[in-house]
Amino acid sequence: MKNCHRWQRILILSLLSFSVFAPIVLVSQRLKTLTSFGGKEFAEDLPSVNYMRDVLRLNSIEQEAAEGLKGPKLVVFNDKDISSVVRRSSYEDRDSDQFRNAQDDSKLLEANETNGNGKDEHQIQQTIIQMNSREKGQFNQERGRDDQRLQSPFKVVDEKVKQMRDQLITAKAYLSFEPPGSDSRLMKELRARIRELERVVGEVSRDSDLPMSASQKMRSMELSLAKASRVFPDCSAMATKLRAMAYNAEEQVQVVRNQESHLLQLAGRTTPKGFHCLSMRLTAEYFWLRPEERQFPNQQNLNDPDLYHYAVLSDNVLAASVVVNSTISSAKEPEKIVFHVVTDSLNLPAISMWFLLNPPGKATIHVQSIENFDWLSTKYNSTLNEQKSYDPRYSSALNHLRFYLPDIFPALNKIVLFDHDVVVQRDLTEIWSIDMKGKVNGAVETCLESEASFRSIQMFMNFSDPFLARRFNANVCTWAFGMNLFDLHEWRRKNLTMLYRNYLQLGLKRSLWKGGSLPIGWITFYNQTVALEKRWHTLGLGYNSDVPPGDIENAAVIHYDGVMKPWLETGIAKYKGYWSKHLLYDHPYLQQCNIHE
Repeated sequence: MKNCHRWQRILILSLLSFSVFAPIVLVSQRLKTLTSFGGKEFAEDLPSVNYMRDVLRLNSIEQEAAEGLKGPKLVVFNDKDISSVVRRSSYEDRDSDQFRNAQDDSKLLEANETNGNGKDEHQIQQTIIQMNSREKGQFNQERGRDDQRLQSPFKVVDEKVKQMRDQLITAKAYLSFEPPGSDSRLMKELRARIRELERVVGEVSRDSDLPMSASQKMRSMELSLAKASRVFPDCSAMATKLRAMAYNAEEQVQVVRNQESHLLQLAGRTTPKGFHCLSMRLTAEYFWLRPEERQFPNQQNLNDPDLYHYAVLSDNVLAASVVVNSTISSAKEPEKIVFHVVTDSLNLPAISMWFLLNPPGKATIHVQSIENFDWLSTKYNSTLNEQKSYDPRYSSALNHLRFYLPDIFPALNKIVLFDHDVVVQRDLTEIWSIDMKGKVNGAVETCLESEASFRSIQMFMNFSDPFLARRFNANVCTWAFGMNLFDLHEWRRKNLTMLYRNYLQLGLKRSLWKGGSLPIGWITFYNQTVALEKRWHTLGLGYNSDVPPGDIENAAVIHYDGVMKPWLETGIAKYKGYWSKHLLYDHPYLQQCNIHE
């Protein structure tokens, strides 16, 4: 009996033990199967659960751009363009190819979601490699066209560098969607990938400069971006973000360009330190001279109408020197040349001393100062300081003195006037025989829109004013200062200086033109200008780096108009040689003042 009860208890305990341990064994087996099949992908997708709830609300709440960004004005994008926007490179516009690449990305993500969490990262990586190989083939087909479009002045970066920069832009865009206070594993991963990629790409512009690990870093970033695209599937929000980033970048570029333009303009108004030094040394030497030692030879030629008279208005010693030296060195008969240099009282001693130390060979030189022109105040009641401009280049008395040439040279009938930023390359004897047809001014025209020197009168004149609209044709052909042949006899007969004075006084009362002497010159010599052949005067060496070499070589006079003068550091380097070859850089004063080529 006792044995019977004992066996009953053993049986009951065995059944109870089996009922307890059997479920544990079954659950363990189930967990092992689940872990081996997709545990890794399952664990990585857990952080995305919290964000899926937020993503579903993207279309119901206002999407804001990154802090400090503004959206573009009046720009509309279609949803079908969004994929290409997300994948677009900041260095080229490969619209059709990028759109197909974006479609491949979406196919990859759809396949990944269809297969569920069981598809591992190795399969994703293989698919990405296939896509990249196809991208490479498409890129090579387009590369020749892109190289032509993006040639100058920067070299086109290589394929991998472009793709890495694209990845960085896309990753940063995804980061801007991170909810505040979030501690997402995916976001941390993206930040780590961005740091890795930035260290790799740095300032590199060629694939050959990339380290061996670059390809692996790119694949890792591609995997992270694939995960991010599943977490943030709202393409319209991403497009808004990227548009805001692009708009902000464009604004920053425009600000930098404006600053560059302002600094160039400012530099164009300055005088190098060495030039100040030179002027001071020459001035000191000049005042050591006795009055009779300050006289130039051959002064009897100053009013001889049978000689070739040239004039330059300048306050720059070396600029005036180059104009004089280049003209005389190019002349077949330098003994027939008379050069008149007009400056102000501050620079008169320095310029006079320079030409006393460096006489212009057989030619005649004469230097005079504005302050000696008493007729300015008595005849015109003018001090030449009436111009409305904050730019000294336009308000300078020398700049407007050109309109008083008949009074400066009362005994002459013809004269060629140079700006002080020109270089003469040919003998100019032929220009004196040009038929002026009863007109006053001979100048090269600037009215061809296909040329960089093109100037429209409407760009400088306010034709909304009835005074200008009634008297002048808004489509008239314009011309340039820099090298002009003036018939002083006809000028006096037509009293154009007084006409200039009337226009100037009218311009002081209301806004008729932009600052400078060129617009008022156009209306003063309106219907009084003869067009010279282009070979006489080539413009643009002070602002245009693409002046055709043939035009420069064939020109009688080349002109550094613009703010990039050849004596400034901002000057265009490849044009400086035409100017500097007419200076003696081994001169003791230039050496002492550290003025070098």
